[in-house]
Amino acid sequence: MKNGILYVVATPIGNLEDITFRAINTLKNVDIIAAEDTRHTLKLLNYYEISKHLISYHRHNEEIKSEELINELKNGKNIALVSDAGTPGICDPGEIVIKKCIQENIKVIPIPGACAFVNALIGSGINTDTFLFLGFLPLNKKNRKQKLEQIKDSTQTVIIYEAPHKLQTTLKDLKEFVESREIVLARELTKIHEEFIRGNIEEIIEKSEFLKGEMIILIEGRQEIKIEEKQQEFKDMSLEEHYELYQKQGLNKKEIIKKIAKDRGVSKNEIYMKFIL
Repeated sequence: MKNGILYVVATPIGNLEDITFRAINTLKNVDIIAAEDTRHTLKLLNYYEISKHLISYHRHNEEIKSEELINELKNGKNIALVSDAGTPGICDPGEIVIKKCIQENIKVIPIPGACAFVNALIGSGINTDTFLFLGFLPLNKKNRKQKLEQIKDSTQTVIIYEAPHKLQTTLKDLKEFVESREIVLARELTKIHEEFIRGNIEEIIEKSEFLKGEMIILIEGRQEIKIEEKQQEFKDMSLEEHYELYQKQGLNKKEIIKKIAKDRGVSKNEIYMKFIL
């Protein structure tokens, strides 16, 4: 029997009309729709008068459900994978079943459409040539600190997602890392109350205290010259002072040597040899 096809279908991020004709036709013609939240997807299907068999596929069951979907595909069924909003696999379930399909030589066809961070970026007014999308920042303190350092050093526009109840905490965490760089807070994209709030980090913290809705934070990239200045600042430190700086952050020796080498613009071996000697 010929394998079915997995269609990865982008759905609206707010406005129900944020969907392509191709996506609607795909949803009409597949045998099964795998949805992050079947209740949420049902509203979209009802709006477009589509009736299909729905399977729940979310973060907590995707490993098990992926096997079920693979079996259906091997039995010739065509399946559409959708998330609650936007493009599956972008901070939403999808990656596991897509990888399994590729391993099993099952065809995967992406059906393009809305993606929240892309909408936020093009409406932000911040540089769009190169950007770094980090999704949600880690909750683990050590991992979170490393991501914040990455944001601090990035010359690219940085994009992160955040839930409304965690927004103030994340903005305050960012405060010491983004200095005077331009920040844009995008919220409620494509909905009635869509809004882009612009300013420095202090202004954004003040303006966003009581806001609701899903948030996207966009951070202007650091100027190249500032990285050179920072490298000189590190070079003015002794190696011992530099080492202690990262040791206090809880990094292990290997991580510290890697960071010091990057900060000073030299090889890891050069730093390693100096510590041995």
